Amino acid sequence: MDHHQRWRPTVNEREFIERALQSDLRVDGRRPFDFRRLKILFGREDGSAEVQLGDTRVMGYATAQLVQPYKDRPNEGTLAIFTEFSPMADPAFEPGRPGESAIELGRVVDRGLRWWSPEIAVWESRAVDMESLCVVAGKHVWSVRVDLHILDNGGNLIDAANIAALAALSTFRRPECTVGGEDGQQVTVHDPEVRDPLPLTIHHLPIAVTFAYFGEGNIMVIDPTYKEEAVMGGRMTATINSNGDVCSIQKAGGEGVMSSVIMQCLRIASVKAADITSKIKNEVNSYTSAKALQKVKRLPASALKKDNAPDVAMKEGSDVALETQSTKASSDGQQINKEPPSVVKDNKQEDVEPMLTECNPEAQSESRLTAGESDEKQEVISPKSLKDAVKPKHKRKKKQHKNS
Repeated sequence: MDHHQRWRPTVNEREFIERALQSDLRVDGRRPFDFRRLKILFGREDGSAEVQLGDTRVMGYATAQLVQPYKDRPNEGTLAIFTEFSPMADPAFEPGRPGESAIELGRVVDRGLRWWSPEIAVWESRAVDMESLCVVAGKHVWSVRVDLHILDNGGNLIDAANIAALAALSTFRRPECTVGGEDGQQVTVHDPEVRDPLPLTIHHLPIAVTFAYFGEGNIMVIDPTYKEEAVMGGRMTATINSNGDVCSIQKAGGEGVMSSVIMQCLRIASVKAADITSKIKNEVNSYTSAKALQKVKRLPASALKKDNAPDVAMKEGSDVALETQSTKASSDGQQINKEPPSVVKDNKQEDVEPMLTECNPEAQSESRLTAGESDEKQEVISPKSLKDAVKPKHKRKKKQHKNS
């Protein structure tokens, strides 16, 4: 995208924006160090995310494939960032070969996420663990690719693209593979339905915070809009994580900035990076939990009805079986009751009496006394002769009283 193709503000618009910034006001009503509203959306597939930062929209999509590693790093995988500018996002974008802005965007995002050659810079971010992507050293490693599609250019593409890449990498899952065979170097990639894919090992989240400078560099704001980018005199992007570690700094030309201003920008960027990091982690956690719930297999309503039908039949059958058992038990009880009760009573008395005598000797003596008294009463009450048995009851009672 060339500079002469960008939207150019009029003189009045430029003066209005600059005067508002001198009063710590911005066209959209924000303060100088306020971000626009950030919204992160995830797709159905793992590794796809869409970021909305105000009017700016960027979609990130992560994929992976097995490739041969670099000779100087045989036990490390690779990570590449590719950007695509569409004329639908901005009329200034031209289809086909990427321009300078597209290349710069990819390099700034890539520099904060992965390592680069020591000839270019000594510092290595290593946000993504590349050694965990190695399958067979020197032969097979995973190559992760992140495609960033610019859907709408509302300003500050770098920050939105950085967040989209982090969100896509955080939810990406690579297929699990095993090494076997006779030589021990045959790689088998398992289907996701057979074995669960594995997430990437991400040590930290480097967040890009872009500052725009106005005037002579004494006025600065973060997250510039499309119109503010057309008016700004310079721009600096600081990629920093929530711990305050500086991963990279990009100063894209423009007016010079004092070192004290840069240190102030880094302190502000560390605070903003912590807020954005917590926002990304919360959205990723909610996505992973919702994805885990979807994996629970639930039968349809028709299958549930079919499964419930045998249960009902079993219940009815069990009720019938219980009824037949109860009827059998009642008939058995009737048969038992038909037996002479005296036999049952005698057995019970024979069983109970030895228990009483064994437990308490006094109870044994008392039982003997009661048994003697009952025998005497039975002798008194029982008739002594056949004549007494034939006599009427009232005469038999009188005779018993006379004898007593």
